[in-house]
Amino acid sequence: MSRVRQPPLVTGISPNEGASWTKVTIRGENLGTGHADLIGLSICGHNCLLTAEWMSASKIVCRVGPAKDDKGQIIVSTKSGGPGTSTVSFKVLKPDKIGILDQSAVWVDEMNYYDMRTDRNKGISPLSLRPANPLGIDIDKGKVPQKDIEGMFPGMSGDFTSENFSATCYLIENHSSTSFDQLRTAAGTLKRQATQKNEGSLAYVKGGLSTFFEAQDALSAIHQKLESDGTEKVEGSMTQRLENILNQASDTADTLFKEVLGRKDRADSTRNALNVLQRFKFLFNLPLNIERNIHKGEYDVVINDYEKAKSLFGNTEVPVFKKVYAEVETRIGALRSLLLGKLLETPSTLHDQKRYIRYLSDLHASGDPAWQCISAQHQWILQLMQNTRDQQGEARIVVSRLNLRRGSSFQTPRDDSWHGGGPQQLQFVERLTDVVISQLPNFWKLWISYVNGSLFSETGEKSGQVEKSKKNARQRQSDFKRMIEEVVTRLVLLLRGCLLPTSLPEAQLRLYGGWDHTPPLIGTHLTQAIHTTRLCHEALSALEIPNDLLQVIQDLLLELRVHCLLTTLQHTAEDVKRLAEKEDWIVDNEGLTSLPAQFEQCMVQMLQSLKEPLECKPSEVNILQMEAIQDQASELFVRIMKVFISCLEELSTKTDGDLETSHISSDLGSPDLFSNTYDDFKPTPEQRLLIILSNCHYLGKHTFLNLAQHLDTHGFTGTDKILHVSMEAVRELDSGVFESYIEMKADPIVGSLEPGIYAGYFDWKDCLSPTGVRSYLKEALVNIITVHAEVFSISKDLVPRVLSRIVEAVAEEMSRLMQCVSSFSKNGALQARLEICSLSDAISVYLTSESCGCFKQALESLPQLHSGADKKLLEELLNKFKSSMHLQLSCFQLASTHPVKR
Repeated sequence: MSRVRQPPLVTGISPNEGASWTKVTIRGENLGTGHADLIGLSICGHNCLLTAEWMSASKIVCRVGPAKDDKGQIIVSTKSGGPGTSTVSFKVLKPDKIGILDQSAVWVDEMNYYDMRTDRNKGISPLSLRPANPLGIDIDKGKVPQKDIEGMFPGMSGDFTSENFSATCYLIENHSSTSFDQLRTAAGTLKRQATQKNEGSLAYVKGGLSTFFEAQDALSAIHQKLESDGTEKVEGSMTQRLENILNQASDTADTLFKEVLGRKDRADSTRNALNVLQRFKFLFNLPLNIERNIHKGEYDVVINDYEKAKSLFGNTEVPVFKKVYAEVETRIGALRSLLLGKLLETPSTLHDQKRYIRYLSDLHASGDPAWQCISAQHQWILQLMQNTRDQQGEARIVVSRLNLRRGSSFQTPRDDSWHGGGPQQLQFVERLTDVVISQLPNFWKLWISYVNGSLFSETGEKSGQVEKSKKNARQRQSDFKRMIEEVVTRLVLLLRGCLLPTSLPEAQLRLYGGWDHTPPLIGTHLTQAIHTTRLCHEALSALEIPNDLLQVIQDLLLELRVHCLLTTLQHTAEDVKRLAEKEDWIVDNEGLTSLPAQFEQCMVQMLQSLKEPLECKPSEVNILQMEAIQDQASELFVRIMKVFISCLEELSTKTDGDLETSHISSDLGSPDLFSNTYDDFKPTPEQRLLIILSNCHYLGKHTFLNLAQHLDTHGFTGTDKILHVSMEAVRELDSGVFESYIEMKADPIVGSLEPGIYAGYFDWKDCLSPTGVRSYLKEALVNIITVHAEVFSISKDLVPRVLSRIVEAVAEEMSRLMQCVSSFSKNGALQARLEICSLSDAISVYLTSESCGCFKQALESLPQLHSGADKKLLEELLNKFKSSMHLQLSCFQLASTHPVKR
């Protein structure tokens, strides 16, 4: 078990004050067990652990850092004892800095001028030690533009450390608005500084006089010694004699060591050659290094080595260096060709293109690699678009052959979607726009980089190349605009050849068409094509391509939207025409089949599918505000309405053999709950007419109004005209069908009256006293009840209209028959009045002004009843008739029963 040590305690420091970076010795107790145990040392709040040297558990040596506090404690922290305490303190002194131009009589420690924190000998610039304001007054810059100063004083500078320093420039730059009194004060300050400097120099000389005198005495003693040696000896001075001895020794040495020295010279030559090879191994190894780095793809290294070799040996006159450098140029030429090939290679990413262009620019390749790349990319995009068309053409041929083998034909738009991509035209549009969206943005960005010079420098350090690039770009703006225009025009022509072939001349159709053997697109496919084309236009607009270059796409979109609208309306008319085949004759409580709802649903779905084509994107035209399009759309809508009405008319005239067996469901609340009457229902011609009448009534009251509201919601104009024409057409159909039904039902009833009246050779002049209503009238009422039941079973709302017309026909016939009688006997008149009153009372609910007038005329043609007995008998017989026919006549009460739900 390890013993916990006491925390460190600092009891002394020597010295106890000094400037930053002063070396100090710290003494104390428990200062750690070793250097690894020492984890913290701070003096006056500054961490000094980096310079600390652990000597023993009671001694540490370090340097004081640039502390923030003037005076503070010494804190030592160890792993074994934790943070410690101090009984002493250290005071940091702020030393006076001596400038590099100031005179000093002592050696100045230059450590203050180095950054010791990072342990890098990064000297402070001498300019940072110059006086910031030599005049001692406030500086006021920016009053006079620098360009104007350079124009007035060419080649001069206001920087007083410059060789071309001009006091006038300095004053204009820094004191253009300073008053004369302030400048006079500044001049006095300069004079005082000069006087102090001169006095300081003299003081430095006075302080060092003893040193100068000591040096002078030493030199004089050496001179006197040499002079005395020269006068005592005959051979000359001591130096002359020494020279003779050395020359003799040299000659003797040359004789003795000539061979050795020769070998030494040869060795020196070899050594020098090796030194040259070693010293310039960079150049001699450069050709091989270039090959290796090219093989690795490290083109940056090759370019840096080439730039270095060119700066060192580009203008050399040394033959061996020239030979090696020529080999380097050969390898660099091959690299230029390699990089140019990679640059023009397609496909390629924008990053690689920029990289290769910079490489070629740094290698000073001839021509303009950036423009060559732009031209190659332009041709590549056009080729991709052409390849897309050719590939789609091959796919059409394959599909055509397969269909011929199967014995099929292109009758529906779905025949060519067997490979899961929809119609071939739609596939082509998507692939073509994908090519443009994927390639044109990089093409545009490459041009923008070429224009702003970022191809050569992201930071602007290669200003010469950047300016050259901008100049070339300005000269080629029209050429690039022509390239973009060609790509966009080719896109539009290919799309027109696929989607709007009739909009192209014959010559262009042969080049960009070729879709003759494919079925035309329906509205939903055209909507998808518009969506895809819009996405392409939005992607190109986001690149900030000028709008005039994209206008052809806007024109194409406008024509596509109009074509989609008209095509959808035409196809809808065909779909509506086929609705007659879907009529199942199953009626609901209102006497309606599903046909009106199917028609309305078809129209609503059509309008929903037109939502995107009719939507106006920014910079697009509202096609519904174009007068010609409004007229065409209105005509097509009217045609659709008339087509549906024609379907109803066709259904009303179909024979029984044309109809399939249908089923009418029975409601739980129906009186026929326990019967199978409607399990196998086949409507009669009369029932079909009633169903058509009910549907026509619903169209006029609901469907057409709903559709008009939908048209208004979607922005269609001319709704009133469409509604008016549709209403007129449905009213015309309703009138014709109604008259047909009345003719079918009223004629038999009316035709049975006259034979029934005169059955059994009945004579109004010679007849018995009436005992009740005769059978012909009851039969007529039963027939009317049958019609009522038939109409009521289909639509309750049609009962008053149908029964009123039938009653009018019956009343008119009774009036005619009564008026044709020449004379009545008393009993005949009473019998006629009984029957007319019984009939009019039984069907009173459905009497109209015309039928009332007819009954009135019939009664007026009869003799009046004067006898009270006759009137009483008439009343009794009427009551008897009503009582006996009560059950049958109850159906004529409007609220007595409910319609059968079907």
